[in-house]
Amino acid sequence: MRALAYERASDAHAAQQAVAADPDTMFLAGGTNLVDLMKLGVHRPDRLIDITRLGLDAIEHRADGSVLIGATARNSVLAADPGIRERFPALSQALLAGASGQLRNMATTAGNLLQRTRCVYFQDTSKPCNKRELGSGCSAIDGAHRDLALLGTSDRCVASHPSDMAVALAALDARVHVVRADGTRETLGSLDDLYREPGEDPRRDTTLAPGDLITGVELPAPPAGARMRYRKVRDRWSYAFALVSVAALVVADQDGRLREARVALGGVGSRPWRARTAEGLLAGTRLDPAASSVRAAVLAEFDGARPLPDNAFKAELAADTAAAVIADLVWS
Repeated sequence: MRALAYERASDAHAAQQAVAADPDTMFLAGGTNLVDLMKLGVHRPDRLIDITRLGLDAIEHRADGSVLIGATARNSVLAADPGIRERFPALSQALLAGASGQLRNMATTAGNLLQRTRCVYFQDTSKPCNKRELGSGCSAIDGAHRDLALLGTSDRCVASHPSDMAVALAALDARVHVVRADGTRETLGSLDDLYREPGEDPRRDTTLAPGDLITGVELPAPPAGARMRYRKVRDRWSYAFALVSVAALVVADQDGRLREARVALGGVGSRPWRARTAEGLLAGTRLDPAASSVRAAVLAEFDGARPLPDNAFKAELAADTAAAVIADLVWS
């Protein structure tokens, strides 16, 4: 049994300073991922600072159709919010697909973005893992990697990002509001600015420094006429992580011409993967009934992928899923 200090923060800046000053101090929100990792011995903090009483849980719908979602807004509250369900249904669908009701009641917006990989070797401290201990090796490359990534990986790590919500946020052009440890406020232009690929050092998943605090996530108003959907492919219907997921937003003419198409992929990348190559190929094209152009565009997204023997199938699965989702949005 290890001693553990717990504090409930009443001042955000003081909490940030405490985390910035001590690598063994961590923020605690819902704890649905962190507490599990503590039980497994992956994270071993000496002190937890609870930030759930800092007033960061509001969902603010604005007159221009945008929304600001507080960092500690619970997933269950966000999924059920009438404005989210009406104007951002892909986000609600992703949240409902992401976990059990009990977990959604605890999990928070920022915590969902910052959750760590479910790679079995990362979670097993008896196995080599560069994400836990740089230089120890990546057990997954020659081991169990069916559920892991083939985009944004490196020779040191093939872990996949587990979030459903973040995939929908990527397609919705989410901007993350951050207060740096020195008090500087910053709005990240996209989720790509939040996450970092493993490269030579997989230990850090994001660009945040110790003490940096996410305060909210802003979604701009969807374009006029937009339709959107989130679809998840998994081994079992209940409470499973995605083999592949697709969040799509389209604006299309009656003849099937795509005036705008956004595609984000889950289960295939080291981060929630905005498929910008596929989007560029689809822009302005007319969708055929079988959506073969979507399938080809998504497969092109994987031209730079690093598939492994047991997860190479994900490229075809992602292409098929994206084609089905976009065809439904355009033609149904």
